Amino acid sequence: MLRIKPEDTCRYDAVSLGEVMLRLDPGETRIRAARQFRAWEGGGEYNVTRGLRRAFGLRAAVVTALADNEIGRLVEEFIMAGGVDTSLIRWVPYDGIGRGARNGLNFTERGFGLRGAVGVSDRGHTAVSQLQSGSIDWDGIFGAGVRWFHTGGIFAALSETTAGVVLEATAAARKHGTVVSYDLNYRPSLWRDFGGQQAAREINREIAKSVDVMIGNEEDFAACLGIETPGGDTNLSDLDPENFKAMIGEVTRQFPNLNVVATTLRTAVSASRNHWAAVAWSDDEGFAESAQRMNLEILDRVGGGDSFASGLAYGLLSGKPLAVAVEYGAAHGALAMTTPGDTSMATLREVEAAMAGAGTRIQR
Repeated sequence: MLRIKPEDTCRYDAVSLGEVMLRLDPGETRIRAARQFRAWEGGGEYNVTRGLRRAFGLRAAVVTALADNEIGRLVEEFIMAGGVDTSLIRWVPYDGIGRGARNGLNFTERGFGLRGAVGVSDRGHTAVSQLQSGSIDWDGIFGAGVRWFHTGGIFAALSETTAGVVLEATAAARKHGTVVSYDLNYRPSLWRDFGGQQAAREINREIAKSVDVMIGNEEDFAACLGIETPGGDTNLSDLDPENFKAMIGEVTRQFPNLNVVATTLRTAVSASRNHWAAVAWSDDEGFAESAQRMNLEILDRVGGGDSFASGLAYGLLSGKPLAVAVEYGAAHGALAMTTPGDTSMATLREVEAAMAGAGTRIQR
């Protein structure tokens, strides 16, 4: 059973550890043909706490590092606009050309119809990838009171040192009684120079031992933990909740420390239409499934899984049953994919209306 600290004893409801990049969006055209880009901020781990702050009104902060130049300050401006506390950002001197440290860029096409979404990251040698054990005063952060800590496999794969930062952070969080959530988020391109899938599996299996809430999809659990989904479709096109329940059962058998395991179920009919749902398990309530949203219309799928994670976390932080928490996650993720950018523009009222099956008539 999750043991969540009372909010009146904590400075933050949620803190995340991860890279925050400048996302550059070409809109309806292609990256290769674009003449202008719309800028956003985004990062797999950051998006979760940003959603907790912006959509759900919780106190949130991000631990990251940025090169101290105009791009870094633009990213900071976006973070502040989302209401996330920036006081834990580590600022790294900029040498004028980015040879020593730089800020990550993420060019992202949303996709449409039979043309899938495309992400082109330019994130080598970033300031945050150079974090290592001892860079952050974790006891100072968690000692001030944090109810929920979130990080994930993207940050762990940024460099040869970042997985050590994750292990150091999760150890400190557990020492101070903070719930730890981790999104496996397997990215083959990030692991390629650090031992590939074998290294991803070894490192993530070690991290999993210090996690309370594990999140991922079918590919993540197979690649990062070596646990396959029975009857799984390698193209991730036909996902059966019962198969995921069997997979989750094996995950919890191998990692009995886990209190909650959750996964999104996405069938991509096209880039613009997805079937969308979620399944979760907890050690005290068993399995719960969200409502299935068939043929959900998608504007921008990037960040949908992160918004699921933030909705799930909100439900659990609020003391809701798992069956309700997974509905918060699925509804929030669905709404986040109806607007552009990585991060959610939804409100708590809209999330709860979607959970209740509200229609799409104009609101006046």
